[in-house]
Amino acid sequence: MLTVTQLARKCGISRATVLYYEREGLLTPARRSDNGYRWYGAKELERLQAIVSYRSYGIPVANIGHLLDRDSGMSQSRILKDHFDELEREIALLRKQQKAIVALLQEPELLEKNMVTKDRWVAIMKASGFDEAAMRTWHQKFEEMEPEEHQKFLESLGIGAAEIQKIRSL
Repeated sequence: MLTVTQLARKCGISRATVLYYEREGLLTPARRSDNGYRWYGAKELERLQAIVSYRSYGIPVANIGHLLDRDSGMSQSRILKDHFDELEREIALLRKQQKAIVALLQEPELLEKNMVTKDRWVAIMKASGFDEAAMRTWHQKFEEMEPEEHQKFLESLGIGAAEIQKIRSL
């Protein structure tokens, strides 16, 4: 039998992550001792290894239980296909972002002189295949991942404070 810490080490994750998976209903200790210690056996180790694998594929925690418990009513292939489709959408968005960067790199003087305006940036994004929804998603991701850099970027385009606030709250 393994303790939480031993189990976590075997799977290369933190103790807190094991406890999180327990709170989410993905993992249950084989038994609890009188003093409250959690003990895990081979079956729980195997289940945790599956959870860690699914997470490494980017499968949301909310879907992992359905993948592990085949009688949950949700098809394993449906869940994996849906995740695959989501990855395809993300890849397509990243490709569009790459095209926008390439377009900027083809005009390096605009970057160096800080001459890219909002209108020019929108034109570059549209020329790279972005529609309004994709541009909104791009800003949302930028804000989510790098809020301070997003602010600086919007300021560099010469956008006013009120419009920047509106864009950042999309």
